[in-house]
Amino acid sequence: MAYWEWGSPQCDDVVVCVHGLTRQGRDFDVLAQALQAERRVVCPDLPGRGESEWLSNPALYQVPQYLADVVTLLARLNARRLAWVGTSLGGLIGIALAGMPNSPIDRLVLNDVGPALDPRGLMRIASYVGRQMRFDTPEQAADSLREISEGFGPHTDEQWMALTRPMLRPDGHGWRLHYDPALAQPFSAATAQAVAAGEVALWQAYDQIKAPTLVLRGEDSDILHPQTAQVMTQRGPKARVVELAGVGHAPTLVQPNQVDLIRDFLLS
Repeated sequence: MAYWEWGSPQCDDVVVCVHGLTRQGRDFDVLAQALQAERRVVCPDLPGRGESEWLSNPALYQVPQYLADVVTLLARLNARRLAWVGTSLGGLIGIALAGMPNSPIDRLVLNDVGPALDPRGLMRIASYVGRQMRFDTPEQAADSLREISEGFGPHTDEQWMALTRPMLRPDGHGWRLHYDPALAQPFSAATAQAVAAGEVALWQAYDQIKAPTLVLRGEDSDILHPQTAQVMTQRGPKARVVELAGVGHAPTLVQPNQVDLIRDFLLS
């Protein structure tokens, strides 16, 4: 499992940033740069994404496997203090880890995700995840990704290209997306019963979290329902919820107001 590292390797105050389903660790470049003077920042590419190896068994592209992999990563970081920033899938892994007995996480940021997932957003993601997308140029790829990522909110062309380039790999005379298309298999194969059982388990984990928790919610999110966010302020760590106007699923954490919210929370 590859990871990107910022700040001093000797710093034992560590922030681990984990991306969403079809993204990769370079999504956190801007946030990591804002934190690197005070923290060591580690941003893994989950298996099947970015520079990490693909799994031979696609059925393992699920939270338990990701949890085992990041626990192995955490063990080698020698952190005295550990904070977690998780976007979407990365937030689900963070809930599972922070809810474990004697969890090392002492600050938790959940970016537009909670123990219950809105079916509208799941259906939208299922419509494109795993599609074999190929592009003639990076610019064509940026336009295509922008179209399916409307919920990320407004970005300048420069910001959007910075988010797009790490998503691409050369493919003959063109470009393809960086991730293993097979990671869609367990996502699309999930039954209603499995989703319900997963939700129960995540709420149980959430209720055990002791770390101060910040939840960012896109105002137009189709993954984190307002009612779920409200319940998260009343259960478990009684999270602080901040709603971001003009954004859906999920905030990219490159805009100054989003970066400042997380930086202030982690360093306070």
